[in-house]
Amino acid sequence: MSAWIWLAIVALVFWGITGITQKLSTNYVSSGTSFLWFAAAFPCISAALAPFVAVEWPGDFRLLGLIALGGLLNGLGAWTSFTALERGGKASVVIPLIYIYPLVTVAGAWFLLGERIGARQMTGVFLAIAAVVLLSKEAARE
Repeated sequence: MSAWIWLAIVALVFWGITGITQKLSTNYVSSGTSFLWFAAAFPCISAALAPFVAVEWPGDFRLLGLIALGGLLNGLGAWTSFTALERGGKASVVIPLIYIYPLVTVAGAWFLLGERIGARQMTGVFLAIAAVVLLSKEAARE
């Protein structure tokens, strides 16, 4: 298998565990406190990676703006996920729902970037939506 698939699997595991840690933290402290500690980890990770990554400064401020916007949207998405969990959302429903965010990317790639979406990809989109619908259904109380 290609190296990228292994890295994607590691990301999948990390993000899967993250959903559990987010729910556990918001059971005890506010979503704002959880998010601030979450965000505090990023400078630590950046400092650890800095010696191994060549930093490229984009010459175009528009590109820098896109990069910063990506970080801002990522942060806002994390904060709202903490808040959803704090306000009673079950991790088994909230996390799968927010983690189908690639469907927004697929729509944007089609609409904004002119990428073609084939039948296989559309089947994946429908299956992802069906999975979230099924996961969000509460079990009948006995």
